[in-house]
Amino acid sequence: MAKKIEKTNAARLLDRAKIAYELVPYEVDENNLAATHVAESLGEPIERVYKTLVLKGDRNGHFVCIVQGDKEVDLKAAAKVSGNKSAEMIPMKELLPTTGYIRGGCTSIGMKKRFPTFIDSTCTAFDHIFISAGVRGLQIKIDPKDLIAFVGAVVADIEG
Repeated sequence: MAKKIEKTNAARLLDRAKIAYELVPYEVDENNLAATHVAESLGEPIERVYKTLVLKGDRNGHFVCIVQGDKEVDLKAAAKVSGNKSAEMIPMKELLPTTGYIRGGCTSIGMKKRFPTFIDSTCTAFDHIFISAGVRGLQIKIDPKDLIAFVGAVVADIEG
């Protein structure tokens, strides 16, 4: 018998907004939280698996960038689109207190506070992408247009 998948806060928020999505579990490797491992576990191309990164700008504070799993965020581009002169990733110890999520389980849906969010333009090439469901071991399969609308993301070229 298949194990029941526990709904996360992110999933409940999507339900409430009547947005179609699918919860997809995968095997967690605590020693390898990389998106490439997630993609391999899902049997999906890495181009469709997106990671959520939290940055801090020198002018406007925290903001979120969503990029393909095997890419890095271009800090200059991210700073520019977010109205900052410079930006850097927040220290790992600040992730949970800032967002309510841990590394490997961070999603733009349902953070403690709504931060400006930017998603790389590559997402528009797909009918669905995978993002964290808010916990390690669970991804949300979602139409990127629905994600963009729900979190109020700005589509921009932010990958390095």
